[in-house]
Amino acid sequence: MSTCRAAVRVGTGSPQPATLLPRIQCRHESTTRRHRKLLTVPQAPAYAPNSSHPTLIFNPPSSAPSVYHTPLKFLPANDRRRQLYAAFQSASTQRAHRTSTAPITAPGTPLSSPSFLPPKPSAALPPPIRQPYEKKYHLTDTEIREIQRLRSEDPVRWTRVKLAEKFGCSQFFVGMVAKNPEKAEQVEREHAKSREKWGQRRRMAKEDRARRKELWGRDA
Repeated sequence: MSTCRAAVRVGTGSPQPATLLPRIQCRHESTTRRHRKLLTVPQAPAYAPNSSHPTLIFNPPSSAPSVYHTPLKFLPANDRRRQLYAAFQSASTQRAHRTSTAPITAPGTPLSSPSFLPPKPSAALPPPIRQPYEKKYHLTDTEIREIQRLRSEDPVRWTRVKLAEKFGCSQFFVGMVAKNPEKAEQVEREHAKSREKWGQRRRMAKEDRARRKELWGRDA
């Protein structure tokens, strides 16, 4: 038995001529009943009628709000929750200091001065990318003037990398004591030419990276 009627009644006489009208789809009772069965959802135990079998319903009340869930920037200056938060911070700091071990008992910490650095890990670590080194402040004024002279005479040959290797210092120190504006402008022009060849996706990725870098300080 059909639940809907066709738009055109089909006669019992001569066959109907061919028509260009689209055929109408009818949904029968079996299809409708099957769809209604899919919507049948069992009732929740709390609203179901009482039965002879015992039913356990777990519906705990909502917990009390915590003071630490609200950031400080949203609290007024005279709010009581600010004092509770400060008291908790001081108590936790004192507890951490009472339970911390002495610096001399932690392996890997210097003994000459008190230090709260974490101990060196005992597990095997992967090999370092470069050999660890300590900063050296061994360059004299004569060597610094020599660095400036070499950098100004031939900046193409005496780059910051070569000067740092020659005098045993960092590239940052070379760039700080021997600045070369002409070389910096030349490198900037080369970088600008390279950026002109970028596609739209790479340019958008670079802009997004710069935008995220600007927001680093705001999230702190």
